[in-house]
Amino acid sequence: MKIILVRDKGVSATIRVHRRTGLGLLTLALVSVVGGAALAWNLFSASALQFELVDDWEQRLEAQAAVVSELQIRAAAENEAVGRQLARMQARLWRMEALGARVSEVANLDAAGFSFGKPVAQGGPAGKQGSALHRIDLQQQIGLLSLQLREREKELELLESLMVDDEYRKTVAPAGRPVTWGWVSSPYGRRLDPISGHRAWHDGVDFAGREGDDVIAVASGVVTFAGEKSGYGNTIEISHANGFSSRYGHGKELLVEVGDVVDKGQRIAVMGSTGRSTGPHVHFEVRKHGRHVDPARYISRI
Repeated sequence: MKIILVRDKGVSATIRVHRRTGLGLLTLALVSVVGGAALAWNLFSASALQFELVDDWEQRLEAQAAVVSELQIRAAAENEAVGRQLARMQARLWRMEALGARVSEVANLDAAGFSFGKPVAQGGPAGKQGSALHRIDLQQQIGLLSLQLREREKELELLESLMVDDEYRKTVAPAGRPVTWGWVSSPYGRRLDPISGHRAWHDGVDFAGREGDDVIAVASGVVTFAGEKSGYGNTIEISHANGFSSRYGHGKELLVEVGDVVDKGQRIAVMGSTGRSTGPHVHFEVRKHGRHVDPARYISRI
């Protein structure tokens, strides 16, 4: 094999190459071309792979950012829900404090030993500390406590209504004596009339005492009559709840007028001996739906 080299000035040179050497050079050239192509392909493939990895990581980061954003939104919503629960529980606690104060007032409980406004006394030696409550456990505890508060509030409201109703019945139903001091001088029913000496029916109970003693209402109500009545002298009549009414006769002085609202135990008259009477006393009657009843059953109720 001859390799002819031509220069610019026309001078040429001839190189003789043996066949084996030429083949070797051709092989080397081919190997170089193939190796370069393979290297270029590898570089291109590596670059494409890197782009794919970067794109994959970007997609993962975007997905994780979306998850974090969703968790933040969920945590904010849960915090708002917990805040609303705590606000409702606080309102119930305030309501229970008011109810407790009302119940203790109605029940005449010792304010110093039964105060809802003071923190609950608790304590004891420090035991082995456990782990802090997780969010789920905290929400469960709050939900349970809220349910218990609702139940206790209902029970307290029911207790208050029962006690108020009982207190209301005590104040509007005739009960007790119409005098602060005195004794029964004539019972209800048949008796010998103290003036005529004949057998007669007595519609009430007489309480004897001293002139000027207090005459009091046996129940809350409205004054329907205040003035002089034949045989009774200066008289007061009071209308109560559930069809009851009471009458107080022979007063020396009347301290209320028609239309006045009186409370149980209120001073309404001064004991005297006006009307058909033999001495200072109060004639006391109880009526139910307009019919006389024995006052003794109501006098004994205190």
